[in-house]
Amino acid sequence: MGGGRFLSSSSSAFTLAEGTTCVAISNSYRKAAFTLAEVLVTLGIIGVVSAMTVPSLMQNYQRQSYVTQLHKVYNEFSQAFVQYQTDNNALNLKEAGFSSQDNINSFIRSYFKVIKECDSMDGCFADAYKKMNGTATKAWAVDYKSFVLANGASIRPAYSPEGNKIINIALDINGLKGPNVVGRDLFWLYVYNNGLIDDCPTDTGTNAPLTKEQRDTLYNTYCIVSTSVDGCFGKILNDNWQMTY
Repeated sequence: MGGGRFLSSSSSAFTLAEGTTCVAISNSYRKAAFTLAEVLVTLGIIGVVSAMTVPSLMQNYQRQSYVTQLHKVYNEFSQAFVQYQTDNNALNLKEAGFSSQDNINSFIRSYFKVIKECDSMDGCFADAYKKMNGTATKAWAVDYKSFVLANGASIRPAYSPEGNKIINIALDINGLKGPNVVGRDLFWLYVYNNGLIDDCPTDTGTNAPLTKEQRDTLYNTYCIVSTSVDGCFGKILNDNWQMTY
């Protein structure tokens, strides 16, 4: 009747009950939010925990990266010695042909990919090395041919027969790169006539593998406390390829 207009029953206006529900939900959202003070405290705690743990994690990561590269070179040499004996139908390395420095150098050129050759350790190894306690050391003969391998490692194999041991290998697992520290990236490996690689022989009758006690003695005597480069590799073998020192 007449021209009056009425709102449709489908209007979107809120009822009282609906409005009350919206207010409750809004209040719930506000209660769940963090205050600025709470956020700042949380960030502060995270920062303290990070400052305490990140350096340790980085050190552990660096140690493991050293060991991984050391293990890689060790495996490559072990496999090459086995292949060398097989190729020469021999039961040990001397029988296979290891009888002079020239034999050793020829072996390296034949069984490894060499990217650089040096007449001494100069040029293939760093100019200076130090012990873990910070003291400088370079108490070794440099007048042997050295090589840089495709894997980035520098090696100086020296024919030095003594009892069952026949080769001393100076190994810098990352070449000229740092830290150039004995027991971190510089190691001395010893090759025995049976083709095994281990630490320094304790006497002329020593054969590889060395005992755990022999390796521990070398570590405690040489690795950290003296100017020697021995003892560190054996410790890693004892600790199942972990750098725990």
